[in-house]
Amino acid sequence: MAIPTEPIGSIPRSPQLLTAMAAHAAGEIDDARLAAAQDEAVRDTIQRLEAIGAPVVTDGEQAKPSFATYPIAGLADLAPDGAVIPFADGHQRQLPVLTAGPFRYQVHADRYYTAAARHATVPVKQSVIAASALSLLYPPAGIPGYPREEFLADLTDEVEADIRGPLEAGAHVVQLDFTEGRLSLKLDPSGGVLDEFIALNNRVLERFTDAERARIGVHTCPGGDQDSTHSLDIDYADLLPKLFQLKVGNFYIQLASEAEPDKVLAIAAEHLPAHARLFVGVIDPIDPRVETPEQVRDRILAAARHLPPERLGTCDDCGFSPFADDTSTSRETAFAKIAARVEGTALAARQLGL
Repeated sequence: MAIPTEPIGSIPRSPQLLTAMAAHAAGEIDDARLAAAQDEAVRDTIQRLEAIGAPVVTDGEQAKPSFATYPIAGLADLAPDGAVIPFADGHQRQLPVLTAGPFRYQVHADRYYTAAARHATVPVKQSVIAASALSLLYPPAGIPGYPREEFLADLTDEVEADIRGPLEAGAHVVQLDFTEGRLSLKLDPSGGVLDEFIALNNRVLERFTDAERARIGVHTCPGGDQDSTHSLDIDYADLLPKLFQLKVGNFYIQLASEAEPDKVLAIAAEHLPAHARLFVGVIDPIDPRVETPEQVRDRILAAARHLPPERLGTCDDCGFSPFADDTSTSRETAFAKIAARVEGTALAARQLGL
């Protein structure tokens, strides 16, 4: 397409998969039957995305427990009382905390990519969790015999492998999920934590060549869980200049749900690196109303008043179900919204003469 359009990641799990997950948790089915249900959900997800004309697809994160915790699912050295993420509607998500080292992933993203690529006839994108998010697993009090710097060295190695695996396997692009970027400014308005997050993520990204980084992107949003956000009240003006210091070729930003999108676009136009493309969110996953293709078109045309079309792409604001148990948006609604994104992007490209 003249204006590229890509999903962010998660799609609500299929009803059959949710049933299988509950049965597995209750001990009623074994790992093999759960894996078969996950593979079928991935196949169905990709088939439906291709049917609506999506030029790039994902597996919808059907097999992930969440966008953030997939690498540590099954890790023994964890306690449940980690960092708390408060959402605007009052509900919370809580990360676990590491109790011993060395830190090692239990699964890397190339497994998800390989499973998805078997079912796809178009390019496949792979989302991974950023190092900054997983750095929150290390307890403030430390771990005896496993200092924080040793943990960060292990974490850097693991995140590099998580990115490199799908890249080398042929992924269209690998996207780092960095929702904690905006949240960090709510927890620490001085920006010190955000600076640490940027530095840690760049510590990983510096291990890749310029050509590899052209196929790496980063996604930021104010969270999206159970139709609520955790940091929508934080001004993008405090985040974007630092976000654009990340050494990637693509930036995916939530925009459809922003109160002042033109303000955000003006900031982005000023700070976006010359080599990078900006994918703007044109679909709001937590709004139950399905956007029309014309609404999507108009959002893109507004962005094109700030950046030349060849530097633009479109995406959804966030994943539709970042946590597997989030059923606040139906699977049918998600696919309808994605169809509007694909059609609306094509409408905008034609109007721009591309």
